[in-house]
Amino acid sequence: MKIKRKLYTELKKHLSKKEISIIVGPRQVGKTTIMTGLYNELKKNGEKAVFLNLDFEPDKVFFESQQALLNKIKLEIGDSGYVFIDEIQRKENAGLFLKGIYDLNLPYKFIVSGSGSLELKEKIREALTGRKRIFELYPVNFWEFVQYKTGYKYETKLPDFFEVEKERVDLLLNEYLSFGGYPRVVLEENLDEKLKVINEIFGSYIDKDIIGLLNIDRPDAFNLLIKILASQTGKLINYSTLASHIGISTITLKKYLFFAEKTFVIQSLMPFHRNSIKELTKSRTVYFYDLGLRNFATNTFNYITNLNDKGFLFQNLIKQFLEEQIKWKPYKLNFWRTSDKAEVDFVLSGSTSIIPVEVKYMQNKTLTVKRSLRSFINRYSPEKAFVINLNTGGEIKIDNTIVRFIPYYKLYSESIIR
Repeated sequence: MKIKRKLYTELKKHLSKKEISIIVGPRQVGKTTIMTGLYNELKKNGEKAVFLNLDFEPDKVFFESQQALLNKIKLEIGDSGYVFIDEIQRKENAGLFLKGIYDLNLPYKFIVSGSGSLELKEKIREALTGRKRIFELYPVNFWEFVQYKTGYKYETKLPDFFEVEKERVDLLLNEYLSFGGYPRVVLEENLDEKLKVINEIFGSYIDKDIIGLLNIDRPDAFNLLIKILASQTGKLINYSTLASHIGISTITLKKYLFFAEKTFVIQSLMPFHRNSIKELTKSRTVYFYDLGLRNFATNTFNYITNLNDKGFLFQNLIKQFLEEQIKWKPYKLNFWRTSDKAEVDFVLSGSTSIIPVEVKYMQNKTLTVKRSLRSFINRYSPEKAFVINLNTGGEIKIDNTIVRFIPYYKLYSESIIR
């Protein structure tokens, strides 16, 4: 049984658009699988399509020039049809290469994918301004994971499943927090095989992206950086201390952090502030795109039992949920900390609203708001605030702010920014 990806449907809808569809994301998250699925579906429906892969040696010759590629396309599908190009980051100056072909206004629809190289993320975006739409594919998210693990039996009624099968949902949550969402890891049932798979994924990332594409001269230092960041998920980063531990300069550290973000391993959050001298304005926190990779880096790639670890992993998971909710919306995601140690895990800020979100990995029995969230409410008087926890719902009012307690799984069907 295959894992169904939400992005497949989104990409399929975009096939009717002239823009180049570009799928980006980490290695081995299923980009080729999605492209192959679309290609096979088009062919099955009688459409003309060609699939080229720059990791496949015989295909590379067709990318020596734009004319060589067009000759190959015309040979395969004639004067119109769909053109799939996998691993485009292998082509030097890929953005300009595709721009030249696109501007010929030929009746070809291009669907392109590539792993997380800086060439793909930065130069292609700039070169193809107004000519492309970016589709970001990440590891299997929690909702996709639950759907797969339940055999798509509850595909149209997942909220009901969460409410009724709470014990089973808890087991699935623990499995996801422990092993993450890389498709090959999800598909593998045996623990030893899961470990071998995640080890290969991490090794491939270091060898191909970090050493092969970015030419980092200290892969050992970069590797150590990822391991230290994994142990500090959701905590404040001190640049000078971190650089000292690794044995590199602060400048090199910042460059490595930049690379780690642009290759879809970590994501840093900046602090929310309104120019108060008590609010931290320079520190940042780091989260991982995949929880399994984070656990592998800390040598805890197993069923997680430590409650403190689970708390930070759960917080990382909620960040992913919130990122999904604000996608394509005019909101920013930050955190809030003050010099007197008041902190709120996440702050969603739009043009006219501020929404603080506190995350608690616990079975709440009472609707209790802690000091830090109260401090934020007192300072900013948001219309609403949220405490996301394992199982408790309800709301209370603090001054003019409605504080809603919601179980995390409600975020599947409810948006907190409405």
